[in-house]
Amino acid sequence: MDNIRLFLMFALAYTGFLLWQAWQEDYGQLPPQVTEQPAVEQAAGSQAVPEVPTVAAVDSALPDTPELTTETAAASGSRLIHVETDKFKISIDTRGGSMVSAYLEGYPVSIEQPDVKYQLLGTSPSDYFIAQSGLLSADKDSAPSHEAIYQAERETYVLVDGSDTLVVDLEWTSAEGLKVTKRYIFSRGSHQIELQHIVSNNSGQAWNGREYRQLQRGDPEDTGNALMYTYTGGAIYSQAEKYQKFDFDELAEGKLNVDVEDGWYSMMQHYFLAAFVPPRGQTNHFYGKGLANGRYVIGGYTPAATVEPGAEHIFRGDFYAGPKIQEDMAKIAQGLDLTVDYGWLSMIAQPMYWILSWIHGVVHNWGWTIIIFTILIKLVFFKLSETSYRSMANMRKLQPRIQALKDRYGDDKQRMQQAMMDMYKKDKINPLGGCLPMLVQMPFFIALYWVLMESVELRQAPWIWWIQDLSIKDPYFILPIIMGATMFVQQKLNPAPPDPMQAKMMMMLPFVFTIMFAFFPSGLGVYWVMTNALSIAQQYVITKRIEAGSST
Repeated sequence: MDNIRLFLMFALAYTGFLLWQAWQEDYGQLPPQVTEQPAVEQAAGSQAVPEVPTVAAVDSALPDTPELTTETAAASGSRLIHVETDKFKISIDTRGGSMVSAYLEGYPVSIEQPDVKYQLLGTSPSDYFIAQSGLLSADKDSAPSHEAIYQAERETYVLVDGSDTLVVDLEWTSAEGLKVTKRYIFSRGSHQIELQHIVSNNSGQAWNGREYRQLQRGDPEDTGNALMYTYTGGAIYSQAEKYQKFDFDELAEGKLNVDVEDGWYSMMQHYFLAAFVPPRGQTNHFYGKGLANGRYVIGGYTPAATVEPGAEHIFRGDFYAGPKIQEDMAKIAQGLDLTVDYGWLSMIAQPMYWILSWIHGVVHNWGWTIIIFTILIKLVFFKLSETSYRSMANMRKLQPRIQALKDRYGDDKQRMQQAMMDMYKKDKINPLGGCLPMLVQMPFFIALYWVLMESVELRQAPWIWWIQDLSIKDPYFILPIIMGATMFVQQKLNPAPPDPMQAKMMMMLPFVFTIMFAFFPSGLGVYWVMTNALSIAQQYVITKRIEAGSST
């Protein structure tokens, strides 16, 4: 049965990959040690500027408690600024001007709770995730870090009807007269936010400094379905190495330490991410750190800038916080759409996603989109499947003769195998003919699996009747039961294994995969049920023709 073979092949390949990955981690060649960057950079005619906060400095500057409430904000001399747009409800702490909370307006936590929006950024101990930024200078008192206290005109900012942008300014002034305005610019209909640090030098001497931006998060306690791995951690893009992931352990070990031009850095998770995108043409230094409190940082800092007395300098960049919608992210930065990670099968999966999107644009229902796409896939591989089913049908036709050989030779397996091979040769049957076509199709099936797993478009997308969210399991387990039943029917159409123990194991597989698919997204269930139904129809016709002696 083709799908059982596919499942077994997939399980074997996946197990091999895990073993290879574990070997690499334990015995693989270690990456070359990165030479530590000098702690200071001498600007022409200016004093030395520190490049980035040390782990100890960043760690000691963290709040005493990870949960920032109104009481702790007031006690620390800061307050929360609330921002509302058509895409966000965001809280900005005047302590550092950090984004400490972000709810995505278009994405409820579940269909059952449509008024409770998904929280991407937050200070909950179980899923701590915030965005920080600040300035660095040789004189710490002349550069507001993410611990400096800013001032804001009001506590609530709302994007009103008729306005396309919302500007939120926070201000900080040094004793010498240096003024820094941290400006957030929100745009209607966009998850992209422009972030500026405007340095106005009203002092009597030149100011030298740089800007840094970083994402800090903990390792979330809720990792979702244990049967379906989804990546949570850091990722960057550079022109030299393209898309790279840095998990929490790699960030803690400082393996991210590189100068990048025209790139970005992010913390990503299933369906959503937050990313900083520096201006094009500017070289930034990307870094990763692990903090003593168990959190992790991925960040970047700009080249040093000099601001003469009476002059002004603006550090610019973009911040994206939202869903992994490929079309939107591709417009923001090169390679940002690669965070929808299809792994080594991207060359196959990406065209599949485009076709699925096109079909959805016509039918406007992801359930029917999956069904139509499944039919197209079966049509593309019709001839390969026909070869496989024809081989299995011929093998099924030989079952009485194989049983006779087994009765004749008993426990003499060597003579029985030789007799079977002679029989296959005489009847011109390839015993591997049913497997080889499936091996060709296997990468396409796995690629489609990842497309359905990674596409945020399927999140809370309804199909029909009881299936109101294709990204979660079937609430009544109807699809897994149907899938198990179709696997059982397919098994009956296939030749029985000659080994009794193997036959018993094969009989258990429909039950095993029914249990497994009970926890898979229902979108995958729709795909496999449809695939099995089409396979049964095709295999049944071919088997009947072979058994009737037809050559067609």
